[in-house]
Amino acid sequence: MFPTPIQKRPRSTQVAYQALVPVALILWLLPLIAVALFSIRPLADFSNGNYWGWPSSFELFTNYGRVFLESDMPRYLWNSVLITVPTVIGAVALSCMTGFALGIYRFRGNLLIFFMFIAGNFVPFQILMVPVRDLTVDLNLYDTKLGLVLFHVAFQTGFCTLFMRNFIRALPYELIEAARVEGVAEWRIFWYVVLPLMKPAIAALAVLIFTFIWNDYFWAVVLTQGPDAQPVTAGITSFNSQFVAQYHLMSAGSIVAALPPVAMFFLMQRHFIAGLTLGAVK
Repeated sequence: MFPTPIQKRPRSTQVAYQALVPVALILWLLPLIAVALFSIRPLADFSNGNYWGWPSSFELFTNYGRVFLESDMPRYLWNSVLITVPTVIGAVALSCMTGFALGIYRFRGNLLIFFMFIAGNFVPFQILMVPVRDLTVDLNLYDTKLGLVLFHVAFQTGFCTLFMRNFIRALPYELIEAARVEGVAEWRIFWYVVLPLMKPAIAALAVLIFTFIWNDYFWAVVLTQGPDAQPVTAGITSFNSQFVAQYHLMSAGSIVAALPPVAMFFLMQRHFIAGLTLGAVK
């Protein structure tokens, strides 16, 4: 019996779809466009109630210059880099090794250990808030970048292990067997055989984790206070007190904080898509 051929959509459905996609895109981008416009307006526009009209003048360099020169934005951005980059490296490196062990080796308790890795992802953050904060205080890691990095690495490793383990299990097992027959050591199999095949998955996972950690606000507020350790997501809240009712400066700071993840995605877009779609078509 032959499979039923896929029926084409009616012409009216296609036209409606093509017409609604731009509308949905504009509605989705409307808040971002509004913030971008706010960031280049002068303060006088807000005083005169000109929120949505054409700006009376464009203060792009003035507003963004004040954000960098009159606030701790450079320090917050640098803190975010010092928190996000080590977290991405640590979580991805650990998940590559745990994913290799759980995906290649067959031993009793393999599935149980795998479930333990991913079980933490199902616990609500609010339940962990007080115990994690108390733990960082007891370890003298509260309000430090190291404490935030260690927590993020520990918490993100579960999701990364799930991602890597499933990816490695989809690789041809014959490659591992052939290497073992040739007498190749296990660590060499991991480094020279499996790891090169994981590059698309590593790139995709690095983009995801970079975005998660850079945009994290909850744990940044819970585990840090003050400009010495706060990342940009938590530090930008201080703009509310520093730039009271100066919406153009707060909007400029928000745009600056949102640019690095967007830039990361576009720079790694090809590898990101390749990592997510690898194995989707056989």
